Amino acid sequence: MVVTEPDPELPPPPLELIPAGVEVVEVSATPTDDQVARAQVLYIWDHRFADLGALLRRATDVRWVHAASVGVNRLLCPELAAVTLTNSRGVFDVPIAEWVIAAVLSHVKGLADSWSLQRERRWQYRTTGRLAGRRAAVVGSGSIGRAVAERLMRLDVDVTLVGRTASADPRFGTVRASTELVSVAAEVDLLVLAAPLTPATTALVGSEVLDALGPSGFLVNVGRGPTVVEADLVDALRSGAIAGAALDVFEVEPLPAGSPLWSIPNVLVSPHMSGDYVGFEVDMMRVFTDNLARWLRGEPLHNIVDPAVGYVPQ
Repeated sequence: MVVTEPDPELPPPPLELIPAGVEVVEVSATPTDDQVARAQVLYIWDHRFADLGALLRRATDVRWVHAASVGVNRLLCPELAAVTLTNSRGVFDVPIAEWVIAAVLSHVKGLADSWSLQRERRWQYRTTGRLAGRRAAVVGSGSIGRAVAERLMRLDVDVTLVGRTASADPRFGTVRASTELVSVAAEVDLLVLAAPLTPATTALVGSEVLDALGPSGFLVNVGRGPTVVEADLVDALRSGAIAGAALDVFEVEPLPAGSPLWSIPNVLVSPHMSGDYVGFEVDMMRVFTDNLARWLRGEPLHNIVDPAVGYVPQ
C-alpha cells in the first residue's frame, strides 16, 4: 500500500491504525519507481493531489484507490477504468450539516451585527428573523445533502431536495432536478449547495439562479467552489440581489487576499473547514481500514465511486 504525503493543512494520517502485516510506504506526489513497484492499494491522503493518472500508469499493480475525502473530482482520469475507487463518504455528513445550521442561524438571528455592536460597546435593541417556517432548497441528494436537509427539517424549515434528476423520495417527497434550479431558487429563502463537482454542477449557480433567489435569499456553499460563478455572486451581493452568503469553498483556494468576498458585508468566508473536527483524521482512517479488511477478505467494498458521474451512487 502507498500513501501520498500528508496535506500540510491537515493532521498527518494515523498510519498506526493500519493493521500489522500490511506494508505501508509513504511517498510524495512524485514517488520513485521502487516505491510504487509492488503497491496494490493507493491511499490518497492529500486532497490537493491531482495527478492520479500518471501515478497509476507507473503503479501497474494497483487495483484499489481510496480517497481521504468525499469529493474526487481531482482524481478522475481514464486510468480508473482498471481499478476501484472509493471515498470517505459518511465521515463529514453531520459536521458539515452542523456548520450549515450554524451559518443559517447566524444569518437569520443577525449574530454578525451583535458581535460588531459588542466590539463597539453599543447597546442597540433590534428584532431578528425566525428560521422556522422558512423555505430551503438543498442541492445535492447524497449523504451530506440529506444530513443537511434532515436537520433543517427538524428546525421546521420546509425543505426541497435537488438532485441530478427528478425522482420520488420516501423521506423528502419529490426531488427536483438540478435543471430546474432557477424555478426552485425562486421558491425558497435559503439555497444550500452540497453537490459534488461534475460537468453538470460546474457553474450551476450564476446570475440567473441568484436573481431568482432574490433580495431576501441566502446562499450557502459547502460543496465545491466552481459550482458557483464567483463573479456573478460578487455582483449579486454588491447589488443587493441576494441578502448574503456563507461560503466554505471557492473557485480558487486559498481565497486570494484581493478577493472582494473578504470584505463584502453579510458574507461568511470559511477556509474549507466545514467538515473538519477534532479527531476527524481518525474517523477517516477507520473508513479506510474497514474497507481494507473487506479487501483482504475478498469482500465487496463500501463507498465505491462511479467515475462516470464522480460520486457514490445512492
